[in-house]
Amino acid sequence: MDQPGDVVFYLDPGLLQSARAGKHNFLGLVANCLTDAGLRVCHEPNSPKARKESAQRPGYSLFHMDEPDHPRALTLRRNYYYPFWQIENSARRWEWTVALTKFQGATIDRTEAARFFNFWRKRLFPGLAPDSTKHGPLYMPLQGLVREHRSFQTCSPIEMVRRTADRFPDRDIILTLHPNERYSTGDHDALQKLEDAYDNVSISARPMESILPGCSAVVTQNSSVALSGFLFRKPAVLFAQIDFHHIAGNVPQDGEDKAFKTLDRVPDFEGYFWWFLQQMSINAGRPEAPEKIASTLRGHGWPV
Repeated sequence: MDQPGDVVFYLDPGLLQSARAGKHNFLGLVANCLTDAGLRVCHEPNSPKARKESAQRPGYSLFHMDEPDHPRALTLRRNYYYPFWQIENSARRWEWTVALTKFQGATIDRTEAARFFNFWRKRLFPGLAPDSTKHGPLYMPLQGLVREHRSFQTCSPIEMVRRTADRFPDRDIILTLHPNERYSTGDHDALQKLEDAYDNVSISARPMESILPGCSAVVTQNSSVALSGFLFRKPAVLFAQIDFHHIAGNVPQDGEDKAFKTLDRVPDFEGYFWWFLQQMSINAGRPEAPEKIASTLRGHGWPV
């Protein structure tokens, strides 16, 4: 029988199997934190029906990436790179604690930030070195629904490309499609019309790793390519809300003119990357991870 002290993890098949076998480091750390506090943990299959019914159960719920739609539910999500994670009361990244917190670079240990920055660039992109050129192309990684203007965006992706190409008629602009998105015939036709209309716009099938080091900047809605670009010291302009907006040109917040002017300055790439990942998320590989998990859950009112 369900009890007020139960915590149910609702997980898709791969994670469910891993968690039940005790083979998922982060989920195991969260479970240990909960059981140490006297709560009972169980893992169940994820589905819209199961999540909806969780609101009627007396205990607590943890969803993976899905919206926590009742007061005793939270969501878990990898913070772009393993082993960094977030536990939040919203599935929308632009509503996360880090997104709403002001970046304070002055208090950061610069030696540690530089070490962390260089370690993760080599770890994530072995053998690739940043190219400091300011004359490379603008890199525009596209995501899905390229013809739609969604609520968290300032315009559709197609319109974003058009506005950027009009602003920089003498700059080469490379577009790439997301490998995990499905694009309709209408999407491809719209993109082809853009490529035909602008001499400086080209659509490329090259992978991110072959473009990012040599580009001059990343312009995107909210693709994580912009965050990876920070590791190559590439400034970014964002046309949509997201959690890693602090050192980027922010069109939703500041408008296009001010956002694009940020491409002329050099952000604090090292300090920001350390702050965003090491300070503002949970590094499941660090010894302080259990206490950080407990502190985060307590901050959401959970009895741990």
